[in-house]
Amino acid sequence: MFPEACVERTVEWVDTDASGHQHNSAILRWVEAAEAELFRRLELPDYFPSAPRVQQVINYKAKLWFGQRIYATVKVHALGRTSLTLAFEITSDAGEVAAYGMVTTAHVPQGASTAQPWPEHLIRAVSPRELALNDNA
Repeated sequence: MFPEACVERTVEWVDTDASGHQHNSAILRWVEAAEAELFRRLELPDYFPSAPRVQQVINYKAKLWFGQRIYATVKVHALGRTSLTLAFEITSDAGEVAAYGMVTTAHVPQGASTAQPWPEHLIRAVSPRELALNDNA
């Protein structure tokens, strides 16, 4: 099992659009909040300055409304030599899936212009085996 994290948020007025439900950009903000929580838990602060997005896929299933509580969950879905794919799900306080999808990042260290292999400490931290060892500690 790959590591995951979840954050709880309230749909704020600024998160809604003219039709009164969540704006499409709110989904990505909530996903990024959960992503930040995941990498804080993994103690990988160096992930963010070197992990630009190369693909984002969002599937919208249900509307979320102002004042509603939501849960944004992300988990590592796949780790490649130079890329990392996170799966995400946004659910309502009633447990309904409102959106789901994938975000893929590439490892582009500062000063590099192309993707490079992930550093060993990141590979160890996101690997399923490492998570199992941490749970038994």
